[in-house]
Amino acid sequence: MNFLRKFDCGFFLFAYKNGFPAEIFTILNYLVDTYPPKADNFLYFFIYSIFAGKPNPSCLMKKIFILLLIPVAILMSNCNQKSTQMEQKATVQFIPAVTTDSIIAKLVKQYGASDKEIIGKGVKQVSALWTEKDGSVKDFEEFCLKNYIADEQMREKMFMRISTNFESLFGRFNMISLDLKRAMALDIGDAYPIDEIFAAYDPTSHFMDDYFTNKIAFIVGLNFPFYTLKEKEEQGAKWSRLEWAYARLGDLFTTRVPADIIQKSSDAISASENYISGYNIFVGNLLDDKGQTHFPKEMKLLSHWNLRDEIKANYNNTEEGLTKQKLIYQAMLRIIDQTIPDSVINNSAFQWNPVSNKLFKDGKEITATPEPDKRYEVLLNNFKAMKAVDQYNPIFPTFIQRSFDVGMELPMEQVEKLFSEFCSSPEVKQVGALISKRLGRPLQPFDIWYDGFKARSSMDQAMLDKMTRAKYPNTEAVEKDIPNILIKLGFKPDMAKEIASHITVDPARGSGHAWGAQMKGDKAHLRTRIGKNGMDYKGYNIAVHELGHNVEQTISLYMVDNYMMAGVPNTAFTEAFAFTFQKHDLDLLGIKDKDPNKEYLAAIDNFWMSYEIMGVSLVDMKVWKWLYEHPDATPAQLKETVISTAKEVWNTYYAEVLGVKDCPILAIYSHMIDSPLYLSNYPVGHLIDFQLDGWLKGKNFADEAIRIYSAGRLIPQQWMKNAVGSEISIKPLIDATDAALKVVK
Repeated sequence: MNFLRKFDCGFFLFAYKNGFPAEIFTILNYLVDTYPPKADNFLYFFIYSIFAGKPNPSCLMKKIFILLLIPVAILMSNCNQKSTQMEQKATVQFIPAVTTDSIIAKLVKQYGASDKEIIGKGVKQVSALWTEKDGSVKDFEEFCLKNYIADEQMREKMFMRISTNFESLFGRFNMISLDLKRAMALDIGDAYPIDEIFAAYDPTSHFMDDYFTNKIAFIVGLNFPFYTLKEKEEQGAKWSRLEWAYARLGDLFTTRVPADIIQKSSDAISASENYISGYNIFVGNLLDDKGQTHFPKEMKLLSHWNLRDEIKANYNNTEEGLTKQKLIYQAMLRIIDQTIPDSVINNSAFQWNPVSNKLFKDGKEITATPEPDKRYEVLLNNFKAMKAVDQYNPIFPTFIQRSFDVGMELPMEQVEKLFSEFCSSPEVKQVGALISKRLGRPLQPFDIWYDGFKARSSMDQAMLDKMTRAKYPNTEAVEKDIPNILIKLGFKPDMAKEIASHITVDPARGSGHAWGAQMKGDKAHLRTRIGKNGMDYKGYNIAVHELGHNVEQTISLYMVDNYMMAGVPNTAFTEAFAFTFQKHDLDLLGIKDKDPNKEYLAAIDNFWMSYEIMGVSLVDMKVWKWLYEHPDATPAQLKETVISTAKEVWNTYYAEVLGVKDCPILAIYSHMIDSPLYLSNYPVGHLIDFQLDGWLKGKNFADEAIRIYSAGRLIPQQWMKNAVGSEISIKPLIDATDAALKVVK
């Protein structure tokens, strides 16, 4: 019984996989339940991948969510023996604990007590992942005794070699993915069914299998073990840059997700991306109740991004602008409840009244067939793909936990609390009242996108479109102008030229996104939508945002001291940098904001944007919780839940401010459909952006940007302390908004 007591529930990790008879498993499970294991046995946890800190910041690049499935750690520490709590099968660890303890003792005796922590972590990490197909128990012992490196100089040399090789591997994986997705992501001609298959292929899907088979994964785990988030928080401030890089390498090989599971996840994400990137509405064909149109005939807007931005663009045209906003809002509601006629999606052949939901062809009313809950079928498929990975993650057995605890390195409970407190602050009602006063009317639900605190909101949209179309008729013009843009933002000419040399511009099918390089020598890609007549202002505004991502991606790859530290803590940090770029879009066009209250207006603007997107994020989180409670849900049931959840959040935080109850508009975001649990990065990014803005006042933007973002992939709160001297908080933005409300009228 002493022998069994030494086993943690991690002992059962590989039982079924390795063919243990069910009767033996039942007996062992009973014995371990009867004689509980010691709490100080296996220290297994979850962890973040090399790519987790370098995600696609724009929402259309969903690779981060696929890659997050690979590195989530399975290191067992104080695991509850009741496997039913995990709702998954348990499997047995192949290497006995007595063998693991014996090897640790031998290595400590040979190399001294100073190596005890690393030896203990490394041997336990490898033993939990070693299966019978990797070799016998004796083979395992020989492997550990032979491959542990005690000499620090040799350890560093081996680390550098591994780092160099992984950069080559990951960089080329990334390049292959880009190439295979070109036909679907870029506006370069017709896309064919086979292009979807190529786009869905994940060249990394066999990486984990291969590197456990050739034992490199075990060598890395043995010599560069992972540290839990708690350990990073407690010890990280004292670590050298090299120690941090070691820890990030240790994050990589901590679980073994089969290649076919990874590929299926990639398939689901790719399918959802293709669905959303083609979800255009020809608003020039939208009719009011008098049968009149209000938009340019050929105007095509992608849901939700361009539809939302068109609402924002019409606050400077009171009567006609309000009519346009109402039409788009009604179209959004039809998309949410799936009563939208399927024939008007990405099709210019029909006219549609979104209020009455009547469909017309050549002036004659025809029968409309609604989209058959496709939106929710796509979301459900993503859930199923993510859930398929759960059984390989017994400590964090849901995608929710992996997205927050692993991906953001911020627990969901903390994020929810942050958002709820912000949306409940008294300043929300005050800002709402201010907006209503400025509009001269009661607020409408779509006023969550009120854009009147920006200088551009008072400008003629046609004039801005004329400027951007003349300046950027094609992608070549955008790429050529990047050095000039960076110089205007404060980068020295040589540095501006250097950064720009690592960025290329592509024509996007969708609204645009940024895709970073994963190795030095490759380029970051700015994908932007440019029409036949050139880039309109909305496209330009998005492109400036995405350029911010590309600049961050370049700094955090080329200017970080070690490849294993490349990137940022999570996508909120790259969003913050992109927001900072985006705020300078008019300056870059030579339009100066001379309003003496511009800083106050900027604070209120950030506050209102954060308020809007926090509610959307709360809906996203609640829906994923419901999905885990109802894994067998149908698309129709999911649709009903998304709508009711959106109404619930609206009634809690928005109804009193905007004057309408039971509004589902928070469910319109395309991110919910094709970017699993990505949305929370935006509001956290707004908070970080505001704190960065405060820090940057009076400082050279470019110099500070390089200093801050060359810190690489520290954990979030340590990164923030390094950047601005304080942790992420809602207080600075709320305090600034409170002060601004005393000035802005």
